[in-house]
Amino acid sequence: MQKLGLTQSLQQKLSPQQIQFIKLLQIPTAELESRIEEELEDNPALEEGKEEPDEPIDEYQEEETSTDDELDVEDYLQDDDFAGYKMQGDGRSNEEDKDMPIPTNNTLNEQLLDQLGFLRLDDRQFAIGKQLIGSIESDGYIRRDLDSIINDLAFSQNIDTDIDEVEDILMKIQNFDPPGIAARNLQECLLLQLERRADHDHNIDVIVATKILDECFDEFTKKHYDKIMKKLDIDDEEYVKDAIEVIRKLNPKPGGTSTGIARTQYLLPDFILSNNNGELELALNSRNAPDLRVSRSYSDMLDAYDKSDKKDKKLKDTVSFVKQKLDAAKWFIDAIKQRQNTLLNTMRAIVDFQYDYFQEGDESKLRPMILKDIANIIDMDISTVSRVANSKAVQTDFGIFPLKYFFSEGIATDSGEDVSSREVKNELRNIVDNEDKKKPLSDDKLEKLLKGKGYNIARRTVAKYREQLNIPVARLRKEL
Repeated sequence: MQKLGLTQSLQQKLSPQQIQFIKLLQIPTAELESRIEEELEDNPALEEGKEEPDEPIDEYQEEETSTDDELDVEDYLQDDDFAGYKMQGDGRSNEEDKDMPIPTNNTLNEQLLDQLGFLRLDDRQFAIGKQLIGSIESDGYIRRDLDSIINDLAFSQNIDTDIDEVEDILMKIQNFDPPGIAARNLQECLLLQLERRADHDHNIDVIVATKILDECFDEFTKKHYDKIMKKLDIDDEEYVKDAIEVIRKLNPKPGGTSTGIARTQYLLPDFILSNNNGELELALNSRNAPDLRVSRSYSDMLDAYDKSDKKDKKLKDTVSFVKQKLDAAKWFIDAIKQRQNTLLNTMRAIVDFQYDYFQEGDESKLRPMILKDIANIIDMDISTVSRVANSKAVQTDFGIFPLKYFFSEGIATDSGEDVSSREVKNELRNIVDNEDKKKPLSDDKLEKLLKGKGYNIARRTVAKYREQLNIPVARLRKEL
């Protein structure tokens, strides 16, 4: 039996202005300039520049004379709310000195395509090479099956090829820089690097290292050195030890350290924090946030249309278009303002919370701090704080740090106080660095040592911190 009923529900939806603010909030200052340029190109009612201070605003504030019920243009003729808005900076003349130049490289894909261009390939071979390069992941590996790449070439580019031809071109790409690129697994990646070294260096250590990876890779990954010596019929332990050292210096992720023509780019921290005789001064970097204002000409245009006697459909459409652009310009400027206020409020709360740390830069003075702590202080949602923390950085007197660096959970001590998990991680790293590598410490032993130093920590937490520090398990830390 069907019934017809009426139900009422309450749903929360984000307005276009809120969505725009969220998008602006999560991008770092280094990307804000390009985002503003996009908006300037898309919206002619938005202009870059300051309002003329001697230009009377009242002359643009006309009374409403329109009889059109659908369009109220009065608010758009009063552009005192649209005054040129400048992102507040640190106000110091030496802001250029605060920019930190760092070298960045061409993308891995660009470098490989450049090298592909130097090979004497016909159009067909070049297309196959380009497809292979496009399949290389960010760490430098090709994990996609070659048969699948062959199918891609057939369907997308109408190129009928086979595994032999594709592997032949893949081998050429594997000779590109950086060494080890386009490998299909770790073993192949390391062997490619050793082969490159063997071409120039016939050192016995390189030869033994190649044999270890080629014939004893499984034993190598498990650190079964005695089995390696037996399998390769090596009596002297030093040969294996020196060869292992050669392997350790190889790069397991060649895509992450690709070489190329460095292009200088400026890293712009979102905040600048300075210590002026014990007083912490916080400023929001304004380097790439220009003055913005609503176009006077568009306001005048709307004023002229409103005073016009003609009320035909074409004119109404024009007025609607101008009104829409003025709306969008005002929303964008308001979102920029809101972004600035939110960033400053969040960073001020972090500085106050970690005041002792920012005075000296002593990592041991970092207090346990989670997103909820800052969200409660600034009375905003945790997701808002998360967007700020995950994409912003601050320049201090002792370096540039991502904001998420200052967030950490707390660990209780014997005295009943909470200490930052970062302090515990530092202690964990110190213990591992000073352990006997012939008998590395298990997680259970690490737990007991940390508890002996006053940190109440569980074994599973030790394992979690160890993984976060990229410290392998005890078996893999073992050395000869």
